[in-house]
This record gives sequence, C-alpha cells and structure tokens, in this order.
Amino acid sequence: MDRNPVFEMLGRRLRLAVVGGGPGSFIGGMHRAAARLDDRYDLVAGVLSSDPGRSQVAGAAMGLDPARAHGDVMELLESERARSDGADVVAIMTPNDSHHEYVLAALDRGFDVICDKPMTNTLDEALDVVAKVRETGLVFCLTHNYTGYPMVRQARAMVAAGDLGEIRLVQVSYVQGGKADEQDPDPADGLPWRYDPVRGGPSLVMGDIGTHAHNLARFITGLEVAEVSAEIGHVVPNRLVDDYGAAMLRFSNGARGTFWVTQTAAGVENGLEIRVSGTKGSLEWHQERPTRLVFKPLDGPVRVFTPNGPGAYPATVRASRIVAGHPEGFHEAFANLYSDAAEAIAARRSGNPVDPLALDFPNEIDGAIGVRFVDAAVASSKTNGQWTDAALHLEVS
Repeated sequence: MDRNPVFEMLGRRLRLAVVGGGPGSFIGGMHRAAARLDDRYDLVAGVLSSDPGRSQVAGAAMGLDPARAHGDVMELLESERARSDGADVVAIMTPNDSHHEYVLAALDRGFDVICDKPMTNTLDEALDVVAKVRETGLVFCLTHNYTGYPMVRQARAMVAAGDLGEIRLVQVSYVQGGKADEQDPDPADGLPWRYDPVRGGPSLVMGDIGTHAHNLARFITGLEVAEVSAEIGHVVPNRLVDDYGAAMLRFSNGARGTFWVTQTAAGVENGLEIRVSGTKGSLEWHQERPTRLVFKPLDGPVRVFTPNGPGAYPATVRASRIVAGHPEGFHEAFANLYSDAAEAIAARRSGNPVDPLALDFPNEIDGAIGVRFVDAAVASSKTNGQWTDAALHLEVS
C-alpha cells in the first residue's frame, strides 16, 4: 500500500472523529490504530467518555484539541459540522444499543460512517440505517474485520472466478474459551452492557462472534443463508446469557452448511475457521494461521496460497502490505477496512471513480443481513430447531 489514493484525490488526509472506545477499550485502540496505519486519516475529535471531564483527559492523551474532546455525541456532531476544518468521517464503537441513534445522527449531518459490529440490535433499526444510507448517498463501513485478511480475499476471489466450481458445502465455526470457567460467573451487580439484552442484543454469543462467522461465510461464498435450523443457549450451568450456538444452514443456491460458535471451549483462543467445498475442490482458512489458504482440488495436488505468493489474485495483493513470507494479521486486516473505506469516501467527496477493489468492505446491507440472521437463529432455537426463513427481504427503490 505505497500509494495513498486519498491524498491523490483530496490533497489531504480524511478528518476522523471517534465516538466511544476510550481508555481501557480493546476495540477502541484497534479502530484508532487501523485508521492511522496507512496514513489516510487524522484523528481530530472524539467522545471518549460520557463524562466530559474524562473525555477531555482521554482526548488530551491522544493529542486532541481540548475543545474537540466532547462529552456528548450530538454536541460533537454539531460542533464538527459547523467547522470549516471539521471531521469528514465518524467512527462509532459504543455499546450496541446506541449504534442506531448515533449512525442516523451522523448520516443526517453529512458524515460518512464507520461502525463496529453488530450494526444494530434489532432488524427494524437495521432497516432504518439501510434507508438512511440510501437517502444520503454517504459511505457506511461495518467493521467485520476478518474480511480484511488477504487470504480471505483470495478465497473470495477464487470462488468468484469459479476455481471451486458450484459451491455445495460450507462449514464455519468461531470457537473461543474466554467464558469456559464455571467459577467465573456472570456478573450479578453493575451489569456490563454486553450482558444486558436491551443494550447488548438478544444473544451475547451471536452478537459477539456469531455475526463474524455468518459474515465470513457470506463474504467468501457470495451466497446468502436462506434458512436456518438452530440451537442457541448456554452450556455453563446457571448462566443467564448465551455462550453457545449451532445451526444447520441452507444457502440460496441449495448448498448446505453447518455453523458453530461458542465462548466456552476451555483452552481455545480465537478459533475462527471456514471450509468451502464446491464441485471442483475445497478451500480451508484458519484465523490463527491467517497467511495460509489451503486449496484441495478434486483432481490435483493440494496447493497452499500465501499473500503475494504465486497465484495471488489482485484483491489479495491489494490487501497485503509487506513482502511475501512475512506474517500479517488482525491489525492489518482491520486497517484494510479503514483504508478501503477511506478510498471510497475520498472518491465520493472528490467526484472521482473508485477502484472496485476498494468496495469489498462490509456495508449497511451486510449489517442488516447479519441482524436478520441472528433473529432467525434465535427464533429457530425457540421452536426446537424448526427451519426458519433467514433471508433479508428488501424493497428495491
């Protein structure tokens, strides 16, 4: 990524305001680092805490002008809109229940938006976001960061090129062990927002990691989940939130799939894995070994693809930022989404055409489809695994 298309189109970096992700937030640090990695954004303003004093302290630690470290989101949006040097883009990384309000407010005021997943907690809210993006014509990027890995993009390109033939089987799993300890119970007092279904959404495990697994399967295969038969719940006794989800999937082309996510697999770290099988062969990718994509053709030897290695597609090369044989991972994948969104935003603002490869980041439609899938899986589970319609039916205007 030696070129900087944002500079080429605008003559400057995009000005970024952040909402949420203050001190102690893992995801906040990831967003800010991703924004800076390719030198396409300047962080100019933020709400780092709902307490104005704490927000100013946190903003000063990040180098913000104290006047632009706000304690209220609407205050930030109005202030930045009024400035000649105000923010171009707003990045939102707050608790899930506030995404809807803040995304709509930012879009209404002319800001392009980058938002952490899941996009919203309810389907009605998600459809509001879709409608608002259509109305404004602004860029919306949803940070399903695993789509930024070079070898995930290689897998997507190989499927699109027909290297696997017709897709028939999809297996996706996201297995963690962070909630496996039965002696580490759910908090009883001062409930963190993730444990509150009003704030965190209807299913903890589905919102946290299930949406990632579902999005990864869609991104690579280009297929939609048409129906789901699911069991969602908890495996740790007396737990109040979901820590496990499993499902059979029927895809839009008739392919079959399996889906498994949990946060209770003792000793497992971050086991996101996918296998896609077609009539010509299979692909396998494991997030903990992210620079290797294994292709097993029906009638030939196994091939292992790496970033910038032989057989890499243009989408793969675009997403890779160092020379062949060197590892790339989570930070770089996250940064790919920020860089792609920056290029799309700069093209929109300057009236230039955008490189189609810059549009591979998840958007508002992907966000709504993810929310719809969670709803369908939870509904199926409540009916003892009854097959449930999971498609998102949008009116085309």
